[in-house]
Amino acid sequence: MARPRQFDEQDAVVRATELFWRRGYHATSVRDLGEELKLTPSSLYRTFTDKHTLFLRALDHYRATDSAQAERLLDADSRPIRDVLRDWMLWLVTCPPGGEAGRGCFVVNTATELGTTDDQVSERTEAAFEVTREALRSLLRHGRRRGELADDLDVDAAVELLFTTVLGLRVRERAGHDPACLATAIDVAVRTLGPAPGSPS
Repeated sequence: MARPRQFDEQDAVVRATELFWRRGYHATSVRDLGEELKLTPSSLYRTFTDKHTLFLRALDHYRATDSAQAERLLDADSRPIRDVLRDWMLWLVTCPPGGEAGRGCFVVNTATELGTTDDQVSERTEAAFEVTREALRSLLRHGRRRGELADDLDVDAAVELLFTTVLGLRVRERAGHDPACLATAIDVAVRTLGPAPGSPS
């Protein structure tokens, strides 16, 4: 009879996510994971197969959590589109109370570390990026329908500009750049959407 596992597997994935997020894939050893998860190497391999498989599960966990938060923050509801966009971008680069500054985004960190060298990782990072693009696209289209953005706004082009800005912001946040400078960049990015129709030019 197999021995019952004496740990919460999902909790282990959450803790592994935090470790990979802090250190990156290559700098995190199996020994590091074992110490963090309180598992022997044999238990870790028996449960997760190998470090790479656990990393993929950690990345999936982060994507699901991050996407849910982004969806909530990008819900325009009755708020002005520009306020929603600005607040979301500020949230991306603001360390929460008691949080660890300079961590950046796990997906962006992974994309810059592993690039296109790992097909399974690349598939996940690109899927996460597309979720962000689609959320931005939906927000801008909503803004056009409500008359807050110009009818002739090129939504797809604006999405690419904002998405590129977001990636740059998250890299700069990880590098420890001045939050005030990042806030200035965010304000400029929002202004690229142009004035609201009917507002003084």
